[in-house]
Amino acid sequence: MSAVERRRRFTELHARPEVFVMPNPFDVGSARLLAHLGFEALATTSAGFAWTLGREDQEVTRDELVEHVRALAAATDLPLNVDSERCYADDLAGVAETVGLLHDAGAAGCSIEDYDPATGTIDPVAVAAERVAAAAEAAHVTGDPMVLTARCENFLYGITDLDDTIGRLRAYLEAGADCVYAPGLTTSEQIAAVVEATGAPVNVLIGPGDLTVAEIGAAGARRVSTGGSLANVAYGALVAGGRELLEHGTTTFRTRGMQPADRAALGG
Repeated sequence: MSAVERRRRFTELHARPEVFVMPNPFDVGSARLLAHLGFEALATTSAGFAWTLGREDQEVTRDELVEHVRALAAATDLPLNVDSERCYADDLAGVAETVGLLHDAGAAGCSIEDYDPATGTIDPVAVAAERVAAAAEAAHVTGDPMVLTARCENFLYGITDLDDTIGRLRAYLEAGADCVYAPGLTTSEQIAAVVEATGAPVNVLIGPGDLTVAEIGAAGARRVSTGGSLANVAYGALVAGGRELLEHGTTTFRTRGMQPADRAALGG
C-alpha cells in the first residue's frame, strides 16, 4: 500500500463499529513480526523506541523520531500511528511542523499529549486545546488526512478525576481531534463513560491483569494499544536469558525463541 492508501485504511478502521488491536513495535524487526501475525495496524512506542537507543522515555529528538517513523512505515503495508508525545514543540507553529513531518514520513496517524515534562504538569485545558487545534489543522491534509489522537495524561500522573479527563477529551474533540485516549483507564465503567460522553473513537491502553480486548470492545472502545509493554517483555526476555547464562551457564531460554516462519517474516 502507498502512504495515502494506508492513511485511508486507518480512517476506515476507526469508522467501523468493532474494536481493533494496534500493538506497538519498537523497531523494524518487531514491526514486521507483528504484521506477520495478522494485526491490522501498528503504532510506535516512545518508551520502546527510546530503549532501542539506550535512553529513557522522553529523551528522543524529533529528528530521530521522524527517521524511526520513516523506517517503520516502509517496513510493512499496515497503517502506522505515531506516539509523538508533546509534538516536540512549545509553540503552535512547531506543533504543526512536527505533524507535517510525520505525515511526510508515511504516518497514518499521530497523537498529541497534554503533559509538559518541562514543568511536570498537565497543561491548562485551554492551552492544550489550542495545541490540539494546531495539530489537527496540520493532520487534516485535504484529500490525504491523518487520524489525530488527542491524549489526556491525567491518570498517568496521579489525577484520577474522571470528569476532568472527560471534559478535556471533549474539548480536544471540539478542537479537531479524531480519536481520544486517556491512558490509565482500567475498568469497563470508566471506558464506557468516556465513550458515551465523547461519542468518538476511544483508544484504550491494555495492561497486565486488566480487561481483555473483548471486554474493552464491549465497553465501546474502538482501538486497543499496548504502549511499551511488548518492548518491555522483549528486553526482559533478553535480560532473563543473559542472567541465566551468566549465573547458571545454561541456555533454557532458547526454547522460547522464534519459529522458522517467524524468522522468515523478518526479511519482509
